[in-house]
Amino acid sequence: MKTILFQILLFAAATTFCYGQPAGRLTLQETVDMARAQSIAARQAATTKETRYWEYRTFQSNFKPQLLLDSRLPAFTRSFNEVVQPDGTILFQPVRYNNSSVGLSLEQNIAHTGGTIYATTQMQRFDDFSRNNTLYNGTLFAVGLEQPLFRFNELKWGRKIEPLKYQESRQEYIESLEEIAFRASNLYFDLLLAQVNLSIATTNQQNTGDILRIAQEKFDLGKISRNEILQLRLEQLKSEKAAATARRDVEICTLNLKAYIGLQNGDKLELEEPRPQSKPDVSAEKALAESYANRADAIAFSRRLLEAKRDVARAKAETGLNAALTANVGFSNRGQTIGEVYEQPQNQQLVSVAFTMPILDWGRTQSRRKTAEANQQLTRYAIEQDQQNFKQQIYTQVTLFQMLKDQLALTAQADSIAAEKYQIAKDRYVLGDLSITDLSIAFAEKDQARRDFITALRDYWAAYYQLRWLTLYDFEKQRKIQE
Repeated sequence: MKTILFQILLFAAATTFCYGQPAGRLTLQETVDMARAQSIAARQAATTKETRYWEYRTFQSNFKPQLLLDSRLPAFTRSFNEVVQPDGTILFQPVRYNNSSVGLSLEQNIAHTGGTIYATTQMQRFDDFSRNNTLYNGTLFAVGLEQPLFRFNELKWGRKIEPLKYQESRQEYIESLEEIAFRASNLYFDLLLAQVNLSIATTNQQNTGDILRIAQEKFDLGKISRNEILQLRLEQLKSEKAAATARRDVEICTLNLKAYIGLQNGDKLELEEPRPQSKPDVSAEKALAESYANRADAIAFSRRLLEAKRDVARAKAETGLNAALTANVGFSNRGQTIGEVYEQPQNQQLVSVAFTMPILDWGRTQSRRKTAEANQQLTRYAIEQDQQNFKQQIYTQVTLFQMLKDQLALTAQADSIAAEKYQIAKDRYVLGDLSITDLSIAFAEKDQARRDFITALRDYWAAYYQLRWLTLYDFEKQRKIQE
C-alpha cells in the first residue's frame, strides 16, 4: 500500500512538472516583428517598393528641364565620293575631311499640350584636308517648339495615372508586410501545435508508465484483469509512437519558422501561447471603409478606369488627322574662324507643319477605336465584379473573426473542464473506482480539448492578421497601419 501511495505522489509530481514549465522564449509578436524586419520576403518587398519609387522618379523627371550636350567629335572621313559632272557623267573624287560639331540644348516638356520647347546653341567645324581649308558654322542661339497637333498626349494621361500607380505600390508594400505577418503567424502556430503535441505525448508517456506500474501491482494482488494490463501496455506503445512523431514534427516546424523569419541561430525555440489581451469589436462598415481608404486594390479600381479611358483616347487620336508643328527662331552665321561666326549673325527661322490623314484604310481606324471602346466597357464590368468581391471578402472576414472570437472563449472553457475531468478520472482509477475504458476516454478528451484550444488560438490570430491584411488597419490600437 505504501508503494502505491508513493507512486501516486510521483505521478502527480510528474504531471505538475510537465505542465509547470515556463511558457516560452518567443512570442507571436516577436515572431511577426522579426519576419517583417529580416525575412527574405520582407527584403523582397522593400526592393520592389524601392524599384517602384525610382520608376516614379523617372516619370517625374519628364516634367523637369533637361540639359543635353550633343557632340560629334571627331568625325573624320577619307573616301571617294560620287560627283555628277555638268555633262551628266560621274567622277569619283577623293575626299579627306573632318566634320565635327558640338551643341548644348535645354529642353522642357509641356504636359498640357504634349509638346516640347527648347533653347539651343551649336558650333560646327569643317576641315577639308585635301584643300587645306577650314570653315565654321554656328547657331549662336535659337529657341524652338515641337508640338504635335491632334495627337495622343502621353504626358497628360501619365500625369493622372502614374501618381495612382505610385500610391498603389506604397500600399502594396504595406500589404506585403501584413501578408508576411499572416504567414509568420501560421508558421508560429505550426510549431506551437507541434510543441503542444510533444508535451502531451511526453506527459502521456510518463503518466501511462506510472499508471501501468500501479496497475501491475493491482494485477499481482488480483484486483484487476489482465485485459486492463494489456490495454495500458497498448496505450503506452501509442504514447511512445506519438512522442517520436511529435519530436519529428517539432524539428521540421522549427526549421520552417526559422527559415521564414530569418533566424540563423541553432537555439531551441520555446513558444508562448498568445492569448489575446483584448478582443476588439470590428464592424463590417468600419472594416470596409478602411479597406477602401487604404488598400491598393481600391486605388487600382480608379487607375484601371483611367487606363481604359486613356486607351480609348489613344485609339481616337491615332485614327484621325495627325499633324506636327515645328518652329524655331534664332541667330546663326558662318566663317573661316570662330570669331567670324559671332560677327553680325543672321536671323534664322523655321516653321513647318507636317500632317497625315487616312483616306482609305478599309475600316482599320474604326476597328481600333471600337476595340478600345469595347475593352473600356469590359474593364468597367470587371471592376464592378471586383468591387463586389472586395466587399464580400471584407464582410466574410469580419463575420469569421467575430465567430472565432466567441469560439476561442468556448474552447478555453472546454480545455479547462477536460483537464479537470481527467484529473478526477485519474484519481478515481488509482483508487479503483473507475474502469480503464473510462480513464482512456477522459485521457483522449483531455488531449483533444488541449489541441482544440491551440487550434482555436491559431484560427483567431489567423483571422485577425488576415483582417489587418485586408484593411491595413490596426483594430486594437484604432489606427491605420503605416510603413
